[in-house]
Amino acid sequence: MKWTRGEFTIFDRRAKVDGPAVHGMLQETYWAKNLSFAGLKETIKRSLCFSVFHGERQVGYGRVMTDFTTYAVILDTVIHREYRGQGLGKWMAHCISNHPKIAHLRQVLWTRDAEGFYARLGFSLPENQTFMAKGLGNTSQR
Repeated sequence: MKWTRGEFTIFDRRAKVDGPAVHGMLQETYWAKNLSFAGLKETIKRSLCFSVFHGERQVGYGRVMTDFTTYAVILDTVIHREYRGQGLGKWMAHCISNHPKIAHLRQVLWTRDAEGFYARLGFSLPENQTFMAKGLGNTSQR
């Protein structure tokens, strides 16, 4: 699919992902700063990817891991620092969350600093549930 807003376009095609540009953006995040380029390529191959472009330049990225039946895990959403504050993250999150392949699924994500952002998009902390994990020590090394 393709969404357009002014000079910006979002694509949901893996082939549109500019690996080096995405890798550069993720290197500036706390969660993926040590992700190798090879590791990034593997995540792209196994995900529903969303790319935000300003003209020909990729300025945003997000991906979804899903079985397309029950759950969709939203991951690695990032907007290039030069383009933040323009509503692109909100627009991309809306496109991801409402994508026809996952809009009907239970959507989950985790964050340590954007609870308010995602709450405004309809996400909430589930009641009577505990998040459990294994191997979260330093998984971004791959």
